[in-house]
Amino acid sequence: MASAVVVDSREKTLVGGSFFGAVQRKSEMQGAIFTDLQHAVPRKLPMHAHELPFFALLLRGYYGEQYGRERKQFSPFTVMFRPAGIPHQDEIGPDGLRFFEIELRAKWQARMAECSGSLRLACEDLRGGEMLWLTVKLFRELFGGVAADSFAVESLLAELVGYAGRLPKEEMRQSPAWLARVLEKLQAQHCEKVTLDDLSGEAGVHPVHLSRVFRRFVGEGIGEYVHRLRIRTACERLLAVEASLSEVSFATGFADQSHFCRVFRRITGMTPQTFRKGLGCPA
Repeated sequence: MASAVVVDSREKTLVGGSFFGAVQRKSEMQGAIFTDLQHAVPRKLPMHAHELPFFALLLRGYYGEQYGRERKQFSPFTVMFRPAGIPHQDEIGPDGLRFFEIELRAKWQARMAECSGSLRLACEDLRGGEMLWLTVKLFRELFGGVAADSFAVESLLAELVGYAGRLPKEEMRQSPAWLARVLEKLQAQHCEKVTLDDLSGEAGVHPVHLSRVFRRFVGEGIGEYVHRLRIRTACERLLAVEASLSEVSFATGFADQSHFCRVFRRITGMTPQTFRKGLGCPA
């Protein structure tokens, strides 16, 4: 790695939402702080620890880390999880870097304790595994240009935290009986405000367990599944020529019209206006 500028050698503890480097964007929801962080130049950061456990997705550049007795190197599109309070020292690569950071407040630490999980062990995803893609989906949801969907963020976080928490893998070969009840509830209420706590109450299982089992047997996360149900309902409502896009987006549970249009295009491959024109309806 290129020669770096040594900033300081005194150990520091960074409170939630605080990082070395330039914060480009920041958001907080569902018990987590999301930060888009950049370093413009190579340098060696002070030895420090973080008040909150966190995930870090490296989006651009190269990064070295001294963590305990280990030295590790990270390249773009790798992700790490680090527990709270562990001192480490970082080195920024020659062209700077960009990180997407996710810090977890006490809500998620408590949820893990409820299902015998722990956020006390570090881990990484260096080979494009599920932890990486869940983090990428969260980045897109938070900083994709429109308001984030709170339920989608919560369900993705539950899956991501489950991976870091090292919960035992379920050995079920058949879907549990409660999954049918959850699917029925989503079919009936997908245009309403839905939370993981509501669904886990219906299932009688922990929210993190629910999220993991749901993806295993349904093939996608709960937030993605709900989006597909909402878009199908939206397609039906778009047949009514008198319904405006804002009315359709509100009626199908989206935060605003721009969020609705983004999800509609991602799922169908076209805008709602193009969909309407293809059916011979006025846009």
